[in-house]
Amino acid sequence: MIIQNQAELTQAVLSEIARTPDLRLRRILAAAVQHLHDFVRETELTEPEFRKICAVIAHCGQLTTPSHNEVVLAAGSLGVSALVCQLNNRRGGTLETTANLMGPFWRQGSPLTANGGSIVRSQTPGDPVFVKAWVQEESGEPVAGAEVDIWQASGEGYYENQDPQQADMNLRGKFVTDAQGCIEFRTVKPSGYPIPVNGPVGALIRAQGRHNMRPAHIHFLIHKSGYKTQFSQLYSSDDPHLETDVQFGVTRALVGDYVLHENGPAPAADVVGCWYSLEHRFVISHGEAALPPPPITGKSQAARPPLVVLERSTEGIPR
Repeated sequence: MIIQNQAELTQAVLSEIARTPDLRLRRILAAAVQHLHDFVRETELTEPEFRKICAVIAHCGQLTTPSHNEVVLAAGSLGVSALVCQLNNRRGGTLETTANLMGPFWRQGSPLTANGGSIVRSQTPGDPVFVKAWVQEESGEPVAGAEVDIWQASGEGYYENQDPQQADMNLRGKFVTDAQGCIEFRTVKPSGYPIPVNGPVGALIRAQGRHNMRPAHIHFLIHKSGYKTQFSQLYSSDDPHLETDVQFGVTRALVGDYVLHENGPAPAADVVGCWYSLEHRFVISHGEAALPPPPITGKSQAARPPLVVLERSTEGIPR
């Protein structure tokens, strides 16, 4: 079609998309083009603004490395990751779910660890935490033999892939649920941390006057044949950023209760002083046990990045 005006342009693109043999791909492309073209018209996008958007998208790809994924970080910071998760779990998001964001820091190959073992693999600051978690079906029946991949940031706010001071795979481990659907492990209390702001995501957050903090959490990946693979993040109930998570990930079903023990013996004899216990139940559904490509594949060899914290502004908020 030879284009005569901007309305015909959209129709020309949609007509070509209609030739796509894959029905699902055709639907996605057609909706994406329609929404993109409507966005351009609604915002009256200028040519300099269009070039800037293209540069931002390109920069996200350029900053993505084996140890950092700026694209996933951007999707989370715009709430897209959380929305996709909600729509794809517990009957289209109509029921509460323990599924959550995958996040940009999952690595494959975590060491298989015996139930009750520790995922602290090098000297790591933080109070000891003893975690007990159950995996069950929607009916309440326990799910035995499920692999549960665990990872988290340290008490200083760094994942091991960001931090050459930590041992490879520190604060990562894989467990298998017992007959009661239970796993147990020892770790350190995670810290809330700022997401990186040295790239396009940081510029976007600054422009909105937002902070860049994630509340403290531990990641759980639950995987077993016959069940839909579930990513979860169990958040700390005492974190000050639960209501304003920069990645919009906190749900009521995933706020964990860290119980502080200041007196009495800990589950491990070497623990002196205060420690925490944490218990939680995860509900998984029948479905396809598929694993996505990991967003990172290695550990950074550079110095660990500075943790830059942005303050949340109250200016410009509608009254």
